[in-house]
Amino acid sequence: MKKLPKKKRSGKRQFQLQLMVIPAMVFFFIFSYIPVMGLANAFLDYSLTDGFFGHAFAGMKYFKELFSSESFYLAMKNTLGMSSLKFFFTFTSPLLLALIINEVPFKWLKKATQTGSYLPHFLSYVIVATLWIVFLDSKGLINDILMRLHITDMPIEFLADSKYFWWIGVWIDCWQESGWNAIIYLAAIAGINQDIYEAAAVDGAGRLKRITQITLPSIAWTAGVLFVMNCGNLLSGGPVASNFNQSYLLGNAFNYSKSYVIQKFIVDEGLNQMRFSFAAAGNLILSVLSVTLLLTANKISKKVFGKSVF
Repeated sequence: MKKLPKKKRSGKRQFQLQLMVIPAMVFFFIFSYIPVMGLANAFLDYSLTDGFFGHAFAGMKYFKELFSSESFYLAMKNTLGMSSLKFFFTFTSPLLLALIINEVPFKWLKKATQTGSYLPHFLSYVIVATLWIVFLDSKGLINDILMRLHITDMPIEFLADSKYFWWIGVWIDCWQESGWNAIIYLAAIAGINQDIYEAAAVDGAGRLKRITQITLPSIAWTAGVLFVMNCGNLLSGGPVASNFNQSYLLGNAFNYSKSYVIQKFIVDEGLNQMRFSFAAAGNLILSVLSVTLLLTANKISKKVFGKSVF
């Protein structure tokens, strides 16, 4: 009986697995790739009444309007500021959490800590925002703790003072996503040969020494991959687009100067003001910046780790 070529045999064995990928491919094609064509509206005088192809060419008209808009600069400043803070803390906190969980000596406590830390990931952002509005209220849990510990004499209006908004956004993202992202690091740590740890312990290496000399170098490439992926989501505030969610759900007239981000600007102009081409111009700029950050991070990864994600 004639044997099939090695590639064909491998493809036949993986046929069912490849079929499982098709729904995901269809999803991304419909909701990620087809909408990219809508960015062409940034160069057109788009109107709902003109049909799909009946729009006049506008050139750079809407980009000129965009760069003369004070709201755009405010939104971009807040987006860059809050996203940079989030990038640093949401990148490092899962790594630290994974290292701490890995060092917990009791198996039951390790499982309980890991489970409790990633449960917030499964909550809808509307629920998360509602919880933190209650916690951050002048009569809420946070103010109650601060006053009982005599850290403050009067309740703090967290959501009515713009100076707290960026840090509130950072804290909520760390609270919601650190446990979930730590799973990736824990999986990488689990793949390290335990004989190396035992040999290091015999040689007199302490716990901190084993972390810095064995654990961290072993998971460095995992951190590099997450660094590249996080850079791609930097301007949106994360995979769940938390910048927009926080601006929409936690923003108000009192913290507007810090809560108004570029995604909220695009929604306001495109849906509320019906300025579709103007909003598309803003979205195109955001997309170009995101792709640039992703490619730059990939090049940095290649130089630092000697290999890249793509």
